[in-house]
Amino acid sequence: MIEIRIHGRGGQGSVTAAELLGFAAFNAGKYVQAFPSFGSERMGAPVRAFLRIAEKEIRVHSQIYTPDYVIVQDPTLLATVPVLQGLKPDGVVIINTKKTPEELNLDTKCKVITFDAWEIATRVIGRPIANTILMGAFAAASGQIPFEGIEKAINARFKGEIAKKNIAAAKEAYELVKGGKNESKSRSNS
Repeated sequence: MIEIRIHGRGGQGSVTAAELLGFAAFNAGKYVQAFPSFGSERMGAPVRAFLRIAEKEIRVHSQIYTPDYVIVQDPTLLATVPVLQGLKPDGVVIINTKKTPEELNLDTKCKVITFDAWEIATRVIGRPIANTILMGAFAAASGQIPFEGIEKAINARFKGEIAKKNIAAAKEAYELVKGGKNESKSRSNS
């Protein structure tokens, strides 16, 4: 079983991303569990969403405390929320930021993948909503979900031109992460 924690802000689509990744994994024959965790329920407040993907039935029903993957939709959360807390040492963190992993200087031994998802979203979709783009990045980084699953999930949620644009943006992120240009291991400061 792999566990994913998604950090974002209210209105950025973290819960939608978890649901759609779950849909994609389920359609790939996996067992899934996706659920949100809200603090104050308002636009812009920090939000977490959780996703478990497994080959067999999932019996645990708690929040995710030691994720294999962390997805950070809003880089401002790095300064205010302990997004790396509990991340397994061999885990992966995917961060929407213009900065390189080295520039972030995170105190972690995990693999850090960074890219500007907002730039892709604004250019391709026309709005700075990066959730589907980060789904494409996760599919590439994890190998848990084929891109076709991401495509089906987006088509199930969105229609017409909106679906096409989201798929194109997710595919761009998928290819970028597959190419490995924006990843490295951060040095541990401890």
